[in-house]
Amino acid sequence: MKHGRAITSVLLGAALLAGGLSGCGGSKETGADGSAYEKVNLSMAVNGTDTQMDSLVANHFAELVMERSGGNVVIDVFPNDTLAGGNSTKGVEYIAVGGSDLGAYATSVLANLEPKISVATLPWSFSSYQEARQVIDSTGGEYYAELLKDKGITYLGSFHNGFRQLTNSKHPVTKPEDLKNLKIRVPGSAVYMNVFRALGASPTSMSWSEVFTAIQQGTIGGQENGCSITKSAKMDEIQDYMTIWNYSYENNLFVANTKIWESLPENTRELLSECAVEACNWGRDQLEADEDRLIQEFRDSGMQVEVLTEEQLALFKEAVADVTEELKEDYGEAACAAFGIE
Repeated sequence: MKHGRAITSVLLGAALLAGGLSGCGGSKETGADGSAYEKVNLSMAVNGTDTQMDSLVANHFAELVMERSGGNVVIDVFPNDTLAGGNSTKGVEYIAVGGSDLGAYATSVLANLEPKISVATLPWSFSSYQEARQVIDSTGGEYYAELLKDKGITYLGSFHNGFRQLTNSKHPVTKPEDLKNLKIRVPGSAVYMNVFRALGASPTSMSWSEVFTAIQQGTIGGQENGCSITKSAKMDEIQDYMTIWNYSYENNLFVANTKIWESLPENTRELLSECAVEACNWGRDQLEADEDRLIQEFRDSGMQVEVLTEEQLALFKEAVADVTEELKEDYGEAACAAFGIE
């Protein structure tokens, strides 16, 4: 145990040093918008691979900042949580302490810092991406900002991780009974674990990097995730069945370490805020535009895709109703009200 703590301390110390150095400023030069920007390098950590939406948004953000600052403000994007040794939980902790300057993480991961951050993942909280945008860009975003403020993190924006769908290798899932004893990989969030237990499944929490091999080896029977991640992870190559049920909305939050953020010149903060919002909306547009195409690609690849009707969904909603009410009580009225959850 001593060795483990020592290694963690060394890694965290190195990350803190990198984060502390990356915020150092230099001479000012004029950017593309005519403003004089201090030269600065900032690190941005994301959990996904190069092809996943968090990485795509982070890289788009970096390009916008580079262009508009005239090359003075540079964002170095680190996918796969390389700054935290591939551990997403450590990744969000690094942002909280300044080991990474910026980051984009799913609310289910940020919930390791504050469980209430995952309130919007409650079953069927949103009926559409447009509804999710509207709520999060108003009261929901304000709620995120307040929660993260207490953790030393500044909220800059939100983008879709996607409505979560289900894939498996056993049989079609069109009614709650079909999930009985099915071993499904889920993130460690209380929402996902409790919902799948209520449906009779056997939910298993494991690192996303282990899922492909675990399915191949039969350790688990399936997984649930947004269409874009399901496709980029090549789940259609090893899973035969897909259920489109939009059971939970997941989003990524674009964040910054507060101390590092507040140390930046005001015009740099304004530029980064503007580009973060633009990159988030770009990512939302990309994911929404791609979803129908991806579902068709799943079909073309040979998957049997079941799009559940409202009548079919009603059976699942009824089966998890008690769990949903318990979770609402855990999150509290203020959290639910911020996202229009009644």
